[in-house]
Amino acid sequence: MARDESAQGLLKESTRRSLSSDRGDNAAFDSDSDLDATDYIDHEAARPTTRRSPTASFEPNTQRKKRWCSCLFTTLGRRSKCCIGVLAAIGILWVLLAATGVFVYKKAQEEPPYGQSPPWYPSPKGGIAASWADSYAKASKMVSKMTLAEKVNVTTGTGWQMGLAVGTNAPAVYVGFPQLQLQDGPLGIRFADNITAFPAGITVGATWNRQLMYARGRAHAIEARQKGVNVLLGPCVGPLGRMPAGGRNWEGFGADPYLQGIAGAATVRGIQSEGVMATIKHFVANEQEHFRQPWEWGLPHAISSNIDDRTLHELYAWPFGDAVKAGVASVMCSYNQVNNSYACGNSKLLNGILKDELGFQGFVMSDWLAQHSGVGTALAGLDMTMPGDGLGWADGKSLWGPELSRAVLNGSVPLERLNDMVTRIVAAWYQLGQDDEKKFPRKRPNFSSWTEEEKGVLAPGSPTEQEEVVVNEFVNVQANHSVIAREVAVEGTVLLKNENLLPISRQGLSDERLRTRRDVVERATGKRSEGKFKIGIFGEDAGPGNGPNACKDRGCNQGTLGSGWGSGAVEFPYLVSPVEALRKQFDKSKVELSEFLDNKPSFGKDGSSVVDELELCIVFANADAGEGFAKWADVSGDRPDLRLQNNGDDLIVKVASSCGGGTGDVIVVVHAVGPVLMEDWIDTPNIKAVLFANLPGQESGNALAEILFGDTNPSGHLPFTIGRTLEDYGAGGKVLYLPNGVVPQQDFKEGLYIDYRHFDKYNIEPRFEFGFGLSYTTFKFDNLVVIPQRRKTKFPLRRPTPAAEPPSYSTDIPSKAEAVFPPEIRKLEKYVYPYLDNTDGIEVGQYPYPDGYDQQQPLSEAGGDEGGNPDLWANYVVVNVDVINDGPVAGAAVPQLYLQYPEADSELDFPVRVLRGFDKVYLKPGEKKTVKFNLTRRDLSYWDVVAQNWAMVTEGPYKFSVGLSSRDLSISGTW
Repeated sequence: MARDESAQGLLKESTRRSLSSDRGDNAAFDSDSDLDATDYIDHEAARPTTRRSPTASFEPNTQRKKRWCSCLFTTLGRRSKCCIGVLAAIGILWVLLAATGVFVYKKAQEEPPYGQSPPWYPSPKGGIAASWADSYAKASKMVSKMTLAEKVNVTTGTGWQMGLAVGTNAPAVYVGFPQLQLQDGPLGIRFADNITAFPAGITVGATWNRQLMYARGRAHAIEARQKGVNVLLGPCVGPLGRMPAGGRNWEGFGADPYLQGIAGAATVRGIQSEGVMATIKHFVANEQEHFRQPWEWGLPHAISSNIDDRTLHELYAWPFGDAVKAGVASVMCSYNQVNNSYACGNSKLLNGILKDELGFQGFVMSDWLAQHSGVGTALAGLDMTMPGDGLGWADGKSLWGPELSRAVLNGSVPLERLNDMVTRIVAAWYQLGQDDEKKFPRKRPNFSSWTEEEKGVLAPGSPTEQEEVVVNEFVNVQANHSVIAREVAVEGTVLLKNENLLPISRQGLSDERLRTRRDVVERATGKRSEGKFKIGIFGEDAGPGNGPNACKDRGCNQGTLGSGWGSGAVEFPYLVSPVEALRKQFDKSKVELSEFLDNKPSFGKDGSSVVDELELCIVFANADAGEGFAKWADVSGDRPDLRLQNNGDDLIVKVASSCGGGTGDVIVVVHAVGPVLMEDWIDTPNIKAVLFANLPGQESGNALAEILFGDTNPSGHLPFTIGRTLEDYGAGGKVLYLPNGVVPQQDFKEGLYIDYRHFDKYNIEPRFEFGFGLSYTTFKFDNLVVIPQRRKTKFPLRRPTPAAEPPSYSTDIPSKAEAVFPPEIRKLEKYVYPYLDNTDGIEVGQYPYPDGYDQQQPLSEAGGDEGGNPDLWANYVVVNVDVINDGPVAGAAVPQLYLQYPEADSELDFPVRVLRGFDKVYLKPGEKKTVKFNLTRRDLSYWDVVAQNWAMVTEGPYKFSVGLSSRDLSISGTW
């Protein structure tokens, strides 16, 4: 794309201003007596000049100064303990302040203009899609009977730890709408007992198996429903994986928007098939953990991801479109800023792209404390705030709750906006069939997120005295879901290297292979091993460590790695370590097994002589990361580099050089949250096999054993590129570890070129390319046929008229009496209620709405239905190709289709190739199957920043290439 085109769409320079249209809550609200300044001013207005520097509390008073002076001028001979202590404290403080970015104030006294996204108002109403029409009709009848307090209840969380789930709104009792229970996370039910710890999203992506993606989502939802959960906070398709060291990449499905979109949509359909609401997250461009939210890293503002219009549409928002098309009930907006406007208050993102272009019919929910204004976020398209507390954890001070009631009564939030917020939530409840009390009984969850004891209080976040009741019923919901968990772990294991070693047998090697091997070693060394086949297992990652739940939220790297850490992790019911599974399965009459379950190169006392005699060494190493609220060693959410952790690289090198005196065969097994560098050891001659097992969940060891012993032929393929250095990924692939301003700025200058797109553009040879994965058999392709379905046209058909009309309600402002705190309700301290103590002084007035609020935006031609313009989802081309297993054993092939755009338009810049299709087919030896790829108009289009629509290239041929990875494309055709 020509650089000047970035001025179109999202990055309109003409919209730069100190008071953003997306900010919503203008500073003028401060002076109005009807508004609570602390709740209604946008957090962005609280610039550093209005807050004390974190250093301020260390400012000494006069008396302290005297003590400091007397200490500092103490003679050297006295060696004052006071002086030493103060100097040490100063040194530590200096380091801490420097690390957290306080001294950035010196470098950047002026912040960037807030809000470089154009305004998009008013928020589109839900209810235009035929697929949701019945649910909206039902919702309309219910919402029309709600009081103001009930409406606010539905939209506002009750506060952190004010229910048994991680998030709860309040019910609308008089109309029969229950309290919703919202629970993490993407790979299982967080904070719950007797659940399944499924493999992480990155492992699911590595399966390239749509059926497994769906099955895992469905099993996950069954467990959620049986635990009393209404809304699952998953799946995750953001972060996309721009930076390979990003801390939460493992929660998503891979570093490609198409793969993320297919996997995310399949998971959504699986979850919602059981009536549980899915939440696709995090919208959008939350690509690193450093500086993701204010004050978590010592800065007053979150990082801003600055993205041009085309890149946002074609990469970061793309998978969310797939989820919306799949009917997702909820979208979670992210912590970060996008183009210097907080994502949960960015009207262009929420109103313009999500609700208009993509036709999203469900409700937008904030990430926990990602809301930074009250009125502004409501106008910008936020529908539900979580957990209910506003700018501080567990303080009970909400930006909505009673302040939303006040805002509706004084007219600063239009009643029609509140009605749409509530209607979207209630319609989603009906859409998923949660009004069926047989499937969703009107009772609280049968577990508590806050205690493992049977009894506890219902609102543990409140200091108010409460009666203890049964909060944990210890309901076992696992059923046979371990089968699905194991299958995902098996199919998500990627064979990266195999030099005629795998599979091995439970006897180690067959008699013939064993004799041959020992003959070769004897000729080379003059020594011959006799007796049992000698195998060694090395590395902390092979063993149980201190147990899978030793660290809170899995926030450390010890023992075998089954998942990353943070809100996306769960309590493991069990974790089968590799050594446990291998101990059980090796034939003890044939195999002598030695274990070295640490990462010390010495292998323990007197270990060297044992290692010298080993014939096969299996060495395990890993790399962990997670959410930014936790830190382990030098990993603060994001990894500091791409190296294996806990001395893993050195361990592998040492094992390879010592195993059998250097003649033993070595298998390396890696568990990791993302790409790791392998250059130190990958080409070592006796490292004959490498398995990349990703994050396998509770069935880790059992899944690995299936692959090692050949019970299942490996069929995993990489969902990201493994480079040779971090620099290979380009400047855009590097985490911003140190702040570059009071508001850290991260410019996505690489545009469309992340992961394999970057490697292809700059002709960089990766160690293992995106989509790569070996098998114990071989496959070939033949007979590719391109079948046009529709003719090429530059733009899709005109936006259709709405298939349904949104509900309409009275716009009369309700009675103030509806918002007054009922005297019969016993208040819980810190609990967020919708009520005001009194309504004195509240009058309807004229309020300074955001710039551009009174300018009706034209509806996007890219919109018109759930998922966008229906023509975008029509099939325009079909590509058929034959896949043949021409190897010795049965196995599953993963044919991948990559598209190359025509080169007719020289002003447009396109990636060398982009993924636009994949499948997984099981084939017996000699068997052939035809795979069909349907390519939609959306698949064939790019985002035209001038026309603000999806466009096809009508001149020149599209090229479709099919193969087993992004760089192994053996057959192609054109259209």
